[in-house]
Amino acid sequence: MKPCGLLGRKLSHSFSPQIHALLGNYPYQLFEKEPEEVGTFIHSADYTALNVTVPYKELVIPFLDALTPQASKIGAVNTILRQNGQLIGENTDYYGFKQMLMHAQAQVQGEKALILGSGGASKTVHAVLSDLGVSQVITISRHGTDNYDTIERHYDAGLIVNATPVGMYPENYAAVLDLSGFTRCTCVLDLIYNPAKTRLLLQAESLGMRTQNGLWMLVAQAKRAAELFMQDAIPDSKIGEIYRTLSRESRNIVLIGMPGCGKSTVGTLLAERSGRKIFSLDAEIEKEAGMSIPEIFARYGESHFRTLETNILRRVAKIPGIILDCGGGIVTRQENDEALQQNGFVVFINRGWQDLPTDGRPLSQKNALSNLYVQRLPRYRALCDVEIDSLRLNAQQTAERIWEAFTDENSCT
Repeated sequence: MKPCGLLGRKLSHSFSPQIHALLGNYPYQLFEKEPEEVGTFIHSADYTALNVTVPYKELVIPFLDALTPQASKIGAVNTILRQNGQLIGENTDYYGFKQMLMHAQAQVQGEKALILGSGGASKTVHAVLSDLGVSQVITISRHGTDNYDTIERHYDAGLIVNATPVGMYPENYAAVLDLSGFTRCTCVLDLIYNPAKTRLLLQAESLGMRTQNGLWMLVAQAKRAAELFMQDAIPDSKIGEIYRTLSRESRNIVLIGMPGCGKSTVGTLLAERSGRKIFSLDAEIEKEAGMSIPEIFARYGESHFRTLETNILRRVAKIPGIILDCGGGIVTRQENDEALQQNGFVVFINRGWQDLPTDGRPLSQKNALSNLYVQRLPRYRALCDVEIDSLRLNAQQTAERIWEAFTDENSCT
């Protein structure tokens, strides 16, 4: 079988090769092309079939011989098939987004829905929502009649779907809009899957809205494409299986807790247990500053240290599938929450202040440990996905307890 693959512009962080490796026994490659190269590549490259991602879902259409009725109706193509010497454009994103809605248990019938963005993905979302009986579908674009400057006219929307790349890696800390005015909205879906929780989804969660990232859609549309590649059915259960595998592999285990609670030792054991790389935030700070943390505090003060800590956290937290060992005061700045939670399974290792060492820890020496503990405890608990009381556990037992919680949590997502 000639290779299948993904056509796009920037693909180095795509999950598609991993997904297709789990779906079938066929070669799958990434084809990064500039817009002016797309037509020549489609006609001259040697392939069995292609998936197409942004920004080419509409651009490829003039280079194809025919479109399926669904792709023609939507006006966007994400799959190209060779059939009887012809290039046929299909849209498996329709199936993928429909499966995403079902997984999120989103209530759509009779609702007003907003779609953010007007590209090929937006057209697919519009088609699915219209077919499922949404009462009104509004597309928000930068320059259309319905745009981000007039968004308050649509604060009555019950469903919001982000079909833009705003907030996608590596620009993790951007959001296409502020959700605080959408008091009727019960569900926010984001087609982005890296990071796992965009700024938009994190805000939606904080407002009590149901959320779902785009990984389920990505896997579901790939499953449908693989069926077309191989001309063979794949059970729907495969979607959940692959989704859970990728979620677990890409999610970080983030360790928080008081200085001296055992994060570094436990993190090292978790790295050995999982085969993951461990990043110590304090070690990264010392490396960048060229001096020890006590020296940073002595020369420049706590505020300078916290700024360094935030900047390095925002960079390191983007790396998927790592163990991240955070300093005890990471919770003192609320602006750090987003970086910790976007890709993180956050674990609070709780050890009573009476059992914590103070050597080499400037704040622990300067302030009463009991006061620091009381101040930080609510923040640790607000941020964490799971709390592990390590007082009666050794480091190995604590690491095993965390790994069990992590794998259990990601087995039922």
